[in-house]
Amino acid sequence: MEVFFLGTGAGIPAKLRNVTSIALKLLEERGAIWLFDCGEATQHQILHTSIKPRRIEKIFITHLHGDHIYGLPGLLSSRSFQAGDTEVTVYGPKGLKEYIEVSLAVSQTFLKYPLHIIEIEEGMIFEDDQFLVEARLLEHGIPSYGYRIIEKDRPGTLMVEKLKEAGIPPGPLYKKIKNGEQVILDDGTVVDPADFVGPDQKGRIVSILGDTRISEASVLLAKEADLLVHEATFSMGDENLAYDYFHSTSYQAAKIAVQANAKKLCLTHISSRYDKVASLELAAEAQTIFPNTVVAEDFMEIVVPVQK
Repeated sequence: MEVFFLGTGAGIPAKLRNVTSIALKLLEERGAIWLFDCGEATQHQILHTSIKPRRIEKIFITHLHGDHIYGLPGLLSSRSFQAGDTEVTVYGPKGLKEYIEVSLAVSQTFLKYPLHIIEIEEGMIFEDDQFLVEARLLEHGIPSYGYRIIEKDRPGTLMVEKLKEAGIPPGPLYKKIKNGEQVILDDGTVVDPADFVGPDQKGRIVSILGDTRISEASVLLAKEADLLVHEATFSMGDENLAYDYFHSTSYQAAKIAVQANAKKLCLTHISSRYDKVASLELAAEAQTIFPNTVVAEDFMEIVVPVQK
């Protein structure tokens, strides 16, 4: 599981930062990529990466401000010409369906794959045998959501050497034991999988929040997260400005990480007023109370490791 930043800026594209888009790479877990927001020129950013649009399975939109959605019609359209024939589901606030359908209709764009658009409300918006996704409303000028992606616990490691020592040869039985099935050998011996499978691997949690003031909902979404991605549009000195424009400072993002007991904080949605040096100062502000903080840059990737 990796979090890849395609765009990390706020409001408008800048030389150092494109507008917001984040790819959650789940290639090992499910052979897919989930996209969070799709600002202008996201597909151009993808051209500089190894990401294949046909791998994009789900798109989660935090809110309908232009710097988070203007790249969406173009990306959906281009995917049809890039061997993308599997279905895509787009999640987001009310109004998203009209925006996509009108954009595609007016431009006479016809997709070659099934497209599902789900306008969400707070709560669990997706679940399968691998993942849960929870959404909560944040505090912004228009409805803005944060997403909590929860990986379900996975079966522990198969103790292959122990199986061999017990005289159980490699083969189809190993898969059954790994899946927790009780197995009866030819000589009548009953094999209890609990004796040959290690403890469950705890699933990871990634929290990706939309634009917001400091908010209790942010704490709930980020609780015990392995990685919290939080906007930091402004510095500590611009706290009043952040409040007036429904945004957060770097220090406020760190406060959320502390309250939520998150493991790592990544700051994004950085105003173009902050150059590369000033961006490091944003990180330093947050690090005064939450040391494990980094500032995202375009094309930066963060690996979210399995907890041993």
